Amino acid sequence: MKRISKHGVPPHRGALQLSDPGRRQTLAVLALGLTAAGLALPARQARAGSDSCPPVQDWQEWQEYLKHFVQEDGRVLDASTPKQHSSSESQSYGMFFALAANDPATFEKIWRWSINNLAGGNIGTNLPAWIWGKSEEGEWRVLDSNSASDAELWFIYALAEAARAWNRPDYLLEARALLAQVEAKEIDDLPGLGKMLLPGPRDFVHPEGIWQLNPSYLPLPVLRRLARLSPNGPWQEIATNTMRMFSAITPAGFAADWVAYQGDDEHSGHFVSDPIKGELGSYDAIRVYLWAGLTHPEDPLSRAVLRSLHGMRDATQRLQAPPEKVQVMTGSTENTGPFGFSSALVPYFQALGDTAMADAQAQRAATLWRNSINAAAGQDDVQPPYYDNMLHLFSTGWQQGRYRFNADGSLNLKWERECPHANTP
Repeated sequence: MKRISKHGVPPHRGALQLSDPGRRQTLAVLALGLTAAGLALPARQARAGSDSCPPVQDWQEWQEYLKHFVQEDGRVLDASTPKQHSSSESQSYGMFFALAANDPATFEKIWRWSINNLAGGNIGTNLPAWIWGKSEEGEWRVLDSNSASDAELWFIYALAEAARAWNRPDYLLEARALLAQVEAKEIDDLPGLGKMLLPGPRDFVHPEGIWQLNPSYLPLPVLRRLARLSPNGPWQEIATNTMRMFSAITPAGFAADWVAYQGDDEHSGHFVSDPIKGELGSYDAIRVYLWAGLTHPEDPLSRAVLRSLHGMRDATQRLQAPPEKVQVMTGSTENTGPFGFSSALVPYFQALGDTAMADAQAQRAATLWRNSINAAAGQDDVQPPYYDNMLHLFSTGWQQGRYRFNADGSLNLKWERECPHANTP
């Protein structure tokens, strides 16, 4: 699929450059605020590693991802629906992949498109809207102004690690500005539990004392990195409460797409099935197993999380492929999942020490991924499935050693290790 207006994508505001007065002013304001908070940055702004270390060229899955999903202006397109939408999640994942590929130009374009089109041009005061696309009236715009906290966490993570890897203090300013918004708007104190990340700033806390939560929004490596970025913030507590959640909601060893917390009174509560979304584990929950597999084994919660998710191992062994849908309370399954599901489970099986199942799922994923790419070859109006390709890129990047999460959540990048000039003045 060509990354042009073939799919109705109109011209947008272009990516802001470092020389733009508006961005300089925004960064200056952020710097003043951070200095007042004791978080001042060094003045050095030169890009260090990226100019002397070329972008990764031998990552085939990334090259196909760029070709089919990332437009020239930085929009990550999912053309699978009439809305031909982009989500804050897809934008944030795209930035992570660009960092793993040492592609600062693509990273910058994706980030600027996200600020301009999802955050009204100001990431210091606005959380990014979660979805942008074609409205029923044929207009290209934000379709829902609510935000998605998982995207915010991945934006922050990618910015903080890019600031380090590419010596871009401006990215750290923006990461901290967005993090401050998340901590102010998307964290709540649940009775009997403590601090927890809400899926968004509105619509997830209900008058009857029910909080809706999404387990796939809480990858441990990202929580660990945010705890380093905000030492006095809630992130270590949220990581601990994430494990408490898994212990309570996985009786058959499966994660649900959505769960809920029911407050009993001002001082106590308990986890329950989501009364709106139900007990299904499927396209959201598959990421829970992926994040568990990607977590460093020395993370103090790594083994406990993996033990809580044993049901997926048993079901995949029985079916020889991951189930597409699971009723998490009973463990009953329906259908087999697409190739992205198999790819997502490769790190999970590796973490469990089951190399035979890891290899089998990697082979299934590779074959079906190649089929999807071949089916789209030479056809401008055919796009491979975005979500499966996203899962596959996370997994294959990890399988090929292109990135690893350290125990403290920081990122270990292959290109940094191999390039002698990376991260030097």
